Amino acid sequence: MLPVPFVVAAEVGAALVLLYQGLALWLAREMPALDPTPAAAGTDPAASVSVVIAARDEEADLPSALDALLAQDLPGLEIVVVEGGSRDRTREVIDARSPRVRRIDEPPLPPGWVGKNWACWVGARATHGDWLLFLDADVRLAPSAVRSMLAWATAERASLTSIAPRVEMASFWERVVLPFYVQMVLTYFRAPHVNRDRSRTAMMNGQCWLVRREEYRALGGHEAVRGVVLEDVAIARRFRAAGRRIRIAWAPELAVTRMYRDRHEMFEGILKNAHGTSFSAARQAGFVAALVGLFWLPLGVLPVGLGLGNLPLIVTGAVLEVALFGKHAVFTHALGVRAAYGLLFPVAVGFYVVIALTSLRRGLRRGSVTWKGRAYVLDR
Repeated sequence: MLPVPFVVAAEVGAALVLLYQGLALWLAREMPALDPTPAAAGTDPAASVSVVIAARDEEADLPSALDALLAQDLPGLEIVVVEGGSRDRTREVIDARSPRVRRIDEPPLPPGWVGKNWACWVGARATHGDWLLFLDADVRLAPSAVRSMLAWATAERASLTSIAPRVEMASFWERVVLPFYVQMVLTYFRAPHVNRDRSRTAMMNGQCWLVRREEYRALGGHEAVRGVVLEDVAIARRFRAAGRRIRIAWAPELAVTRMYRDRHEMFEGILKNAHGTSFSAARQAGFVAALVGLFWLPLGVLPVGLGLGNLPLIVTGAVLEVALFGKHAVFTHALGVRAAYGLLFPVAVGFYVVIALTSLRRGLRRGSVTWKGRAYVLDR
């Protein structure tokens, strides 16, 4: 017979776990969706948009991204690609679409700058539009995407808007890990709350975001966050602190991306975002504890209850398992992946535990963050 305090603690823990799972579903339901704006709605004919892409070793993805930009129904679109010393055919891809696409060779990376931030800053200063659209090379836009974002930003009187594209998931590991990744981002940043002007929540999706040039410059742009790996969150926080209006929406009909091509690239990419250049051992240890406590430990309640013949634990464990597996199956299905992959969420949790432990080990050994062939020294 288990002590009553132990059973009570298990029940309280189960309630917290269920609350967290419900929060993820509620936030997903609250996330606004941006649909293509009808052509009749139009935009301000005097407004001009400049697109800036930072491209380093993007031969595989860049052609589709540029062709999609060239097919936009917004006239006068300026397209600039900052080529960052690629080791593949990225330069040829850009030049093949000249003169509508302009290539800028990235100057040498100054000390203290992250490569993407430097490229975006260089590109922004070389453009002339009233609005700046920063786009990742692996994002493909629908023909009405830029016009729809501009119309939305104008209607909302927003200084900064961003959209979350539909994520293509082709491989086994993508289908297992990325739905969990989307859920983590959604719940950690409480993404829908960004659209509340009085909320202190601030984030955006660095893959695709539109900003008024004058406000980008007034708040320091990428120069103000030059050494930050998660520059999109840092910039959004600067805008929020300055009282500017931010908007974010899910836009599966306007944009699509395939974030990672293989398991190694996915591991290093998520590790880069989880770690950043500002290391905290306590934060990474807390991340591991949260993963284990919210997703792994609850799965042990039912076996323990069955082994001990304790009815309250059996009931609690059964409820937890139905809630956990059901929630992840529904969430995965909503992202366009077979629900069966959601049942493998314990594997995705293990993937993240390994990422967090790798981050912890690198930080304690004064390692570096590596991405696109560049290493950035960790700031302890």
